[in-house]
Order: sequence, then structure tokens, then C-alpha cells
Amino acid sequence: MKKCNSLQEVRSEIDKIDTKLVELISDRSHLIRQAAGFKNSVDEVKESDRIEFILQRTRHKAIELGINPNMISELFTIMIDEMVEMEISEFRNLDVF
Repeated sequence: MKKCNSLQEVRSEIDKIDTKLVELISDRSHLIRQAAGFKNSVDEVKESDRIEFILQRTRHKAIELGINPNMISELFTIMIDEMVEMEISEFRNLDVF
């Protein structure tokens, strides 16, 4: 972690991280769209065991890194819910995104 010497430097570093986060979410989104091509039903898209695994894994990682696991769970739940809907649309070939 970089040690910043001013508020402006902190904000600049946060802006860089925010950009990277959006880029990573975009990468994840593109992979989710690809995943739809390997599934045979909407039920496979909504695979609750996989979703629970992701939520537990990210929660444990948050604890390991010393950040609020509830916040991470909430963020991932929102992201997963939205991406499941996107994947369903992709699966159904609606191409609404």
C-alpha cells in the first residue's frame, strides 16, 4: 500500500483504484456473457451453489484482508444479481445489454 503525503495524492490513488475496479468488473461481465454459451438452461445460470461459493469465498478474503465482510457480501450480491440477469438475457439471446 502506497503511503500518501497529501489529501490530493490519496484522492488520486483512489481514482486510479476506482478505474481499475471498473475495468475488472467489465472483464468479469464479458466472461459472464461467455459463460452463457456453455449453459443449457436458465436454472444453470442461476446456480445457487456457485453463487453461494462466490459469496463465501469473497467474504473469507475480506476477513483475511481486514475489511468489512458484510460490505463485500453486499457489493458482490448486487454485482452477481445484475450479472445473472445479464447472463439470462445473453442466454436467451435477447442482447439487451
